[in-house]
Amino acid sequence: MVLAAVAALLAGLGIWATADDGAVDGNRPGSPPGSPPGSPSEDLPGNAVSGEPPGGPCAPDAVLAPRCGAWWGAYIPYDGNGSLTAPVYAFEKKIGRRLDLVYTYHDMSGNELDGQLLTPDEQELGRDRLLMLAWESTVWKEPHHANWTETQLGWRNIASGRYDTEIIDPQIRRIKAYGKRVFLSFDQEVDARIGEGAGTPEEYVAAYRHLRDRFEKLGARNVVWVWTVSGYLGSADLMKRLYPGDDYVDWLAMDQYNYFTCHRTTDWKDFERSQRPGHDWLLANISDEKPLMLAEFATVPDPADPDRQREWYAAIPEVARTMPRVKAMVHWNRAVPGEGCDLTVDDGPGLEGYRLAGRDGWFRQPVPSR
Repeated sequence: MVLAAVAALLAGLGIWATADDGAVDGNRPGSPPGSPPGSPSEDLPGNAVSGEPPGGPCAPDAVLAPRCGAWWGAYIPYDGNGSLTAPVYAFEKKIGRRLDLVYTYHDMSGNELDGQLLTPDEQELGRDRLLMLAWESTVWKEPHHANWTETQLGWRNIASGRYDTEIIDPQIRRIKAYGKRVFLSFDQEVDARIGEGAGTPEEYVAAYRHLRDRFEKLGARNVVWVWTVSGYLGSADLMKRLYPGDDYVDWLAMDQYNYFTCHRTTDWKDFERSQRPGHDWLLANISDEKPLMLAEFATVPDPADPDRQREWYAAIPEVARTMPRVKAMVHWNRAVPGEGCDLTVDDGPGLEGYRLAGRDGWFRQPVPSR
C-alpha cells in the first residue's frame, strides 16, 4: 500500500522523469565510473577525489568548518536549458573568483530532474567546490520549483520510514558512492514549514533524527548535517522546539535578508542589522560551539539610492570578522515572488559590492578535495 501511495502521488503530480536506482554514473553504489554494471567495488568514483586534503593551520576540520575565515558560496538557479554548471561558471566569471560552496535544492520525488541528489552537474561542480544539498520533504509540482508550489509528504511519514525504500535509501546510496563530504540540510527554514502543513515540531525532530540514523545505518558517513531555520526571532520559541539535538546537528544555519521594499517592508537593514539578531540568538539559545552558516542572505536594491546595495555587500568582510562562529556565507542569487523582490547581484552596484567582498582574504581558504 505504501509503494502504491507513493506511485500514485508522483503520477498525480505529473512527474517528468523516472526514479533513479541509487547508482552514480549508471553503476552500483561504490563502483568507479566505467565499471561493468553490478560489479562490486569499495573504490570511490573518480570525480570524488582530486588531490590530497589541504593541510596547514587553516585547513577545515572534520565537519568542513574552516579554521580561518569562512567559505564564500551562493545559490544559483538552473538556466533555461536545464544546466546548473553554465550559470555557475558565468556567475563566477562575473564575480572574479571561484565559489567555495554551491548550494542546491531537491525534493523527495525521486525523479532525475529534481529528486536525484548529486546530479551530473553537481558532481562536476563538486570536483573543485563544496556542495550544500537542501533536501525538502515535498514533491514539487513544476521543474526546479519554478512556481514555488509543492505537496507535503509529512514529517510523520518520513519519521515512520514510509518512504525509506522507495525514495530515501536510493539517494543515501548515491551520496555514499560519491564519497566526498557534502553538506545536507533537511527542510531548510523549518520554522516556516509548520504553517504549510508539514507537521509538528516533535514530528520534525523525529524525521530529522530518522534521516541521520538511516544514513548511518547504510554507511553514508560523508555527510555534514546542517539545521537551518529562518532566524526570525518572532519564531524563537518554535525554533527551540525544532532543534534535533547536538548529537544530530553539525552546523547551525539561518536565512536572513534585507527585504526593504519587498514583502511590503519599509525598513532598510544594513548587512549587520539583517544578520546580527538571529546570529546572536542562535549562539545564545542553541549552541555557541557549533559552526554557523548564513545559508541564505541578500538584499534588494534601494530604488532611491542604487549605491546603497553596493555598500551593503561591501561591508560584509568587516562584519564577518566580528562573527567568528560564522564559517560559511551563501548568497541567494534568485528573485523571489513579489514586486521589488530582486535579490540577485548579476549587475550594477550590487555586483560591484559583492565582487569586492568576495576578494577579501577572510573568504580565501583552501577548499578540501574530499
